[in-house]
This record gives sequence, C-alpha cells and structure tokens, in this order.
Amino acid sequence: INSYQLKIMNYQLKKGYKLTEVGVIPEDWTLRSLREMLHISSGFSFKSEFFSTTGTGTIVLTPGNFKLEGGLYFTDRNTKRYSVCYPESTVFQKGDLLVVMTDLTPDCNLLGKPAFIETEEKILHNQRIGKLNLITENLDKNFLYFLLLSSSYLRKIKEQATGSTVRHTSNNSIYGVVLPIPSRIEEQRSIASALSDMDALLVGIDRLIAKKRDLKQAAMQQLLTGKTRLPGFEGEWEVKRLGDLGTFSKGSGVKKDDAKSGNLPCIRYGEIYTHHSNYIKSFNSWISLEVAKTATRMKQGDILFAGSGETKEEIGKCVAFIDDLEVYAGGDIVILRPLNVNSMFLGYYLNTSPINSQKASKGQGDAVVHISANALSSIEVSLPSVAEQNEIATVLSDMDAEIAALEQRRDKTRALKQGMMQELLTGRIRLIDNREKKQQDIHHANHP
Repeated sequence: INSYQLKIMNYQLKKGYKLTEVGVIPEDWTLRSLREMLHISSGFSFKSEFFSTTGTGTIVLTPGNFKLEGGLYFTDRNTKRYSVCYPESTVFQKGDLLVVMTDLTPDCNLLGKPAFIETEEKILHNQRIGKLNLITENLDKNFLYFLLLSSSYLRKIKEQATGSTVRHTSNNSIYGVVLPIPSRIEEQRSIASALSDMDALLVGIDRLIAKKRDLKQAAMQQLLTGKTRLPGFEGEWEVKRLGDLGTFSKGSGVKKDDAKSGNLPCIRYGEIYTHHSNYIKSFNSWISLEVAKTATRMKQGDILFAGSGETKEEIGKCVAFIDDLEVYAGGDIVILRPLNVNSMFLGYYLNTSPINSQKASKGQGDAVVHISANALSSIEVSLPSVAEQNEIATVLSDMDAEIAALEQRRDKTRALKQGMMQELLTGRIRLIDNREKKQQDIHHANHP
C-alpha cells in the first residue's frame, strides 16, 4: 500500500482509529516490536541422567508443565525433578514470566505460550524455556502475558518455527514480532485486569466441576456397592453372573477408514476408552449403508465392552446404549443384551473397581490384552431390585447432567474470553472512564 492509498483508507476509518501493518488500531496506540520491550534469558542444560526416579528433588520446568490456555500445572506424570546440585542462578523467582521455546506436541500448540511462576517453591530454569525480562517501564507485565496468548503473536511464532518432529522458536523470532500497544500503561492494566477476571471465573468453574466429580465418585462408591441405600429400599442384593443377565454377541466390521464414510452412527472399540463414560451421549464415527451391512446393529439397552486394550487394568471398559436409534458396533466390541435390568445402572456399576478387578483377572495377552464374551459372562455381580437400580441410575445421571451443564458453561466462558482478547488487545473495545472519553471527544472535535 503506497502513502496515498493509506491516506484514503485512513480517511474512511472510524474516527479515532488508524490503519497499520497489523490492522486497524486506536490512534493513541503504537506498534512496538518485542525487541524494544523485553530481553529473553536462556535456561541451563540439566543432564537427564540426574533426573530423579523417586519423585524427590527440585522441579525442573519443562514445556510439558505449560497449559494450552496459558499458565502452569504440575502432576506426578508431567513433572521432572533434579536430584543433584544446581547453579543458584537457574532458580526462578515468583512473578517471573516465561515462554516455551521448544515444543514436542504434534500441532506445535505450546510454542511461544506464556506462564507466570506463581509459587515460592524452587523451580529450575532449563534450556527449553525462555525467561522474559522487561527493558521498558511503559509496559505492564500482566498485559504482556495476554499479548503472548493473542492469535496474532502465536501465529507468527508458529510460522517461523524450525524443526520437524520437535519444533523450536528463537530469541530473534520472538523479538521480531510487532504488536499494538496502548500508549498509557493505565489502559494496559485495565485490559489485563478484565482478562484476569475472566481467568479467575474459569478457575472457579473448573474447581466446581472437580468438586462435583468428586461428589459423584463418592456417590457411586456408596450407592453401587449398597453401603448407602436410597430412602425406601432395603433387603439383600442378589448375586448373579453376567451370563445370567442376558445374551452376549460381538461387534464386527468398521475399519478406521470407514469411520467417516456416511451418516449412520457407529461405536468403535477404541472410542469406549477415549470418548465415552458409563453411557453413550454422542457419536464420533459415521458409516455408510454399505459398511453397515458388515457391522453389528445395536439395540436399546445393550452394554458394550471394549474387547481389546493396552493393559489388564483397563480391559473391558463398558458403556450403556440407552437410546432408541439405528446405531452400529464395530469389531473388538463384546455386546451384552440384558433382560429385566436397568442398562444405565449397569453402565455405571460395571466400571467400578470390584468389577474392574474381575475383568483384569480374566484379560489375556501382554502387548495387547483381550477379553472374551465367555470370560465376561463368568463375572459375578451383586444387584438390587430393578426399582432400586432405576433410582440409583437417576441419581447418578442427574449428577452427570449437572457436571455437563457446568462444562458447557465453562466452554462458553472460555469462548467469551477469547472474543474479549481479540477485541481488547486490538483496541476495538476500549476500557476508558467517562472523563477520559470526554477528553478524547474534545481532542477529535479540535482535530477533525
């Protein structure tokens, strides 16, 4: 765009805005490269042979500790600890702002993502993480954190990444990113505060979801074992074998390439592990009429067991099919068609620890574990009356519905935050008080 075209385009813009190389931004904002605002410190190369295998030692921060939405998390599975002495200069301080410099994820979705150190615990700085040090006073660190979560920044980092399986960014790649910055640090802080409030709301919803899940798990342990009885029910539960509850059959057909071949819903055995919990709520595979001819049609009330798995501990995970729809089951699925039993109750009950222990004892194989219909038919279960089964299933499904509603609320809040970031970090929406707005109106009146 030449200077004359730029003047024409600026003339047509909304008053108070200007066109720049990164798009339309407020007139009182400036474009600044990250090179002007920060310096990146590299980490230390910790030797892998000194990583602890006992869960003791000092945490070494890795890209695996970064959340996709920004921030850090630590679990036993994703946390590495260093068991020998280390340079004190490698210890992070609370409040340090960091970015991922090396990403092992398939889609390169962590590269360049930021996080703050929010704990007093010692955490060590390794070479895959960059530490950001501000070199200008007119930049709020919290505002910078949200800038580093913006789509424009992350897109440029991903575009310039090097490597194939392992992707890398560099100091110069980050330094070269140009971003719009409010000239007044007060506006930066207002934006950061508004987005931080959304993060706090999301954290609150996540905590509530975790609490509700814990309550549901406790309810399952009590109700499905008869330790706690619902009002109006008493008496002994009846012990039976699964083979006494109905008939077994097998799923068939449906290769991986067939899973998107049409519009008939289908369940594949791997999806029982990855997409379903206790009962089927939605579908991930859709097959053609031709493929359906070789698959097994399911019936409302069927219980589907995964006939293959990676470990004996997870073999035979099951899910209940409770809808009256035309749905098919693929291969490596064992189907129980029960009679005079609440299928949703079975969907919950047959995934409890006592039943899982029985399934594990009957699994065959090492690298790939299998369980047959014959083995499943011998599993012993303890069942209350159908009326009590119905009530227990209702209680647990109501708890599931409450959790699902909270998860939907969280997803909507997350989407709202993303929209807010897009609007606030580009200046399309301004967070200014009335006095400041009046001053701007006066300015525009005097400089039309």
